Amino acid sequence: MNKLLTTLLLLIMTSSAFADSFVIKDIRVEGLQRISAGTVFNFLAVKVGDEMTDKDAKSIIRSLYKSKYFDDVQVERQDDVLVIIVNERPAISSIELVGNKDLDSKELLKSLRQLGFAEGQVYEQAMLERVELELERQYFSRGKYGVVIESDVTPLDRNRVAIRITMAEGVVATINAINIVGNTSFDEDDLKIDFQSTTGNLLSAFTKDNQYSRQKLSADLETLRSYYLDRGYVDFVVESTQVSITDDKKQMFITINISEGVRYSVKEVRLAGDLIVPEEELFELVLIRKNAIFSRKVITESSELLTNRLGNDGYAFANVNAVPDIDRENRQVTLTFFVDPGRRAYVRRINISGNTKTRDVVLRRQFRQQEASWISTEKVEQSRQRIQRLGYFENANVETVPVPGTTDQVDLEFNVAETPSGSLSAGLGFSDSDGLIFNANVVQKNFLGSGKHINFGFNNSSVNTVYSFGYTNPFATVDGISQGYNLYFRETDAEEANIARFSTDTWGADINWGIPISEDNRLSLSLGYENTKVKLPSDNVIGEYQDFVDREGDNYDTFSISVGWSKDTRDNAVLPTRGMSQSLSATVATPIGSLEYYKLRYKNKWYTPVTETLTFALRGELGYGDAYGGTEEFPFFENFYAGGMRNVRGFKANTLGVKSIEGDALGGNLLTTGTAELIFPVPFMKKQLKSFRLTAFADVGNVYHVDEDFDAGLLRYSTGVSAIWISPFGAMSVALAKPYNDQDDDETETFQFQLGSTF
Repeated sequence: MNKLLTTLLLLIMTSSAFADSFVIKDIRVEGLQRISAGTVFNFLAVKVGDEMTDKDAKSIIRSLYKSKYFDDVQVERQDDVLVIIVNERPAISSIELVGNKDLDSKELLKSLRQLGFAEGQVYEQAMLERVELELERQYFSRGKYGVVIESDVTPLDRNRVAIRITMAEGVVATINAINIVGNTSFDEDDLKIDFQSTTGNLLSAFTKDNQYSRQKLSADLETLRSYYLDRGYVDFVVESTQVSITDDKKQMFITINISEGVRYSVKEVRLAGDLIVPEEELFELVLIRKNAIFSRKVITESSELLTNRLGNDGYAFANVNAVPDIDRENRQVTLTFFVDPGRRAYVRRINISGNTKTRDVVLRRQFRQQEASWISTEKVEQSRQRIQRLGYFENANVETVPVPGTTDQVDLEFNVAETPSGSLSAGLGFSDSDGLIFNANVVQKNFLGSGKHINFGFNNSSVNTVYSFGYTNPFATVDGISQGYNLYFRETDAEEANIARFSTDTWGADINWGIPISEDNRLSLSLGYENTKVKLPSDNVIGEYQDFVDREGDNYDTFSISVGWSKDTRDNAVLPTRGMSQSLSATVATPIGSLEYYKLRYKNKWYTPVTETLTFALRGELGYGDAYGGTEEFPFFENFYAGGMRNVRGFKANTLGVKSIEGDALGGNLLTTGTAELIFPVPFMKKQLKSFRLTAFADVGNVYHVDEDFDAGLLRYSTGVSAIWISPFGAMSVALAKPYNDQDDDETETFQFQLGSTF
């Protein structure tokens, strides 16, 4: 305000000073220290030889003030010389930041420069105040509401200043309590389960979820609104929100006042608009039905299903809107889904970008959507998922772009971000069955950008030492048939795995093919050769082992044929919540080799969500092996084993079934195991379900020796709880189990665990 008054006063004084115009013979600038006279001349609208008027004087003063270089400007006349007297504003010589631990000094100075506050710039007190406010805002966004910012401006010679900004950051203010007022239908803890803002738990030091953020609170209010709308409360409203902080700026309290309203049901569901697909087919995709509780979530899912169905027929820009007609008197809602399919479109081109190493053909052979055909949103998404599952790319995105000048053509733009396809990894772990495990692998999943796999492996534990080499071409044919080769050498010490004493040295090779028969189904075929050398101890030899070696020898050449079928519809290969995984395999040792036998194996894993956080799972495995032809008995070193973390918990690994006289497990040629699990999150860590799970389980199973038939009375059972954590250091799992139907010679374990680490 003072500067404005000064400017007005100068303009008034200048008006009287230049009552008479004159012709400028010279221009002189006085008071300059750092700024050159040429800079001042650039702001002048007059020059030598021009006629100087009162209007020109006012214009000079305004222009020079507007430049922000000067605190004071005066215009005078000395005879026919125009004299401009200025008082320069100081320049910023240096900016020192002190106490900023949370904010990086380099990045902070860079952002301040964008505001016009930097070394060499003209110093303005107003700008410094804006900088202080910006710093305060940044600390508030980090939850540090007790921050104190002080600035010192020190004058220097040559009209310069040194600025020192001191920040006492304080501590992060945490949320002490979140209170919801007005809820009568639902428990407060249930309403807050999906809030981003929490009062904290054991992981809050890492997740920061107990730090207040206005953005997080806004998201939480929308989550709360969705919770009620998904359960029929159409008139729900957040009436007010109060956020308070303690005097020491360390704790915050959030109060949310709501009005629930009443619950509405669905009176009727209708379809309207241009129904290019039979109404009966579309209506089957509507998940919400008459007399059901109103749910915005189910309505949205229904609209998406309808849109996707239209997209599968080429209507890529279809629009489906659900319009509710609310009858508040009867607490009912009539829903009408209006269908606008738009114009049908076909794909002109499919373009790929981002694959600097991987060849285009590697991606294009994954496409289910083809050029010059009607677009199908389902096939486009399948194509994207298949590319993502290759493992060569960090992410894969697709964009549907209308072709300019047309109404029925689109281009698909696939953009990928490649990851390093080669890796050198080592691992260290421990399990109750294998003891300490060390492994190392060199893997090239995308050799020379061709999509072919090459790997070298080493695995060492108290039970096994394995060396392996593998090569796979996932597209040996244009139809997607894969072909691979494997070479391996394996040393096994059975005693270390809680099995009767013997050891084997095995080396072999195989060639294999994979044949896709649908998106989720695949057949496999393998031809292999294996040489096995069996070593029996010099003392306490198991009689049947010695009999087998005496009869068949201790060195075997096996030529095998393996066929298999697999299907996988799980949503996640590590911690699934829905879907099924099945596999069936058969391996036959042919008469060409030393031994003749076969092995059959079936595995099934089934998952279904019970609620948003609960998953029910069933797992089962059946295995059977037998000899045929000239071999009298199934080879003992091919036996199945049960017990431990992999199947029947509560019993020591591999110890179920028939025992030797010394009490060692012999395994068997018939395996049957099953598990029922209820998967749930830790009560105070519900948001960590994707990486940390608890399960309540019931296991059943056993193995039966070649001299035994299946007897349900011999099955072993166990119940208990287990936990698995996909940690940054690898998968860790523990189990507490209570065994049932255990016999005197069974080896039981209440606590079992397994962990791994990759580095």
